[in-house]
Amino acid sequence: MPKFVVQRSLYEVRERPSKAYSWGAFLIANVIVEIPYQIFIGVISWACYYYPIYGSTQASQRQGLMLLFVVQFYIFTSTFASLVISSLPDAETGGTIATLLFIMALTFNGVMQPPNALPGFWIFMYRVSPLTYLIAGITATGLHARQVHCADAELSVFNPPAGLSCGAYLDPYVRAAGGQLYNPTAMSGCQYCQLQNADQYLSSSNICKFFSICFFFFCWLWY
Repeated sequence: MPKFVVQRSLYEVRERPSKAYSWGAFLIANVIVEIPYQIFIGVISWACYYYPIYGSTQASQRQGLMLLFVVQFYIFTSTFASLVISSLPDAETGGTIATLLFIMALTFNGVMQPPNALPGFWIFMYRVSPLTYLIAGITATGLHARQVHCADAELSVFNPPAGLSCGAYLDPYVRAAGGQLYNPTAMSGCQYCQLQNADQYLSSSNICKFFSICFFFFCWLWY
């Protein structure tokens, strides 16, 4: 932010009056020059975060997708900072407002409070928060193909018809609908979990949505 303020001041007192280049060229240069640094920092952060938590057992495509999400986050912070400071007089004010907006995005992204628990007025913050789509994508990528084990409170427990085991009764349904039957040989108290792996619950990577948010910030800067 401080560098943007200095460069903007130079542009307003020197380049704009002389018509050396336009406001659009100034913005494009400020965004592009940050990208190599964001990629470099993103690769280091990804290596420090991904391998200690998820290990190296996932396919290379999944590892690359996670890297893309981390790099996206740093590009987002860069464009977000430029968006905030572009209309403010100094870096101190910009830092205060950017911190407030980032705290709001962090608070309403669905991690600290699920969307169904948010008051009706604040549900829009869940949908417009960029971190909603970032965290959903990272979670879906990191938990791909992970086995789900339902807790006791999440199981559907019921008795099969007389003379049938749980496996014999539910096998056609499990093959059609998925899920897991924990006690197929039992004659009563069938324990059925409706999920088999994390992909059934986490089904979206949200990469395009997050890229579109960064592009929106840039377009807002332009105008």
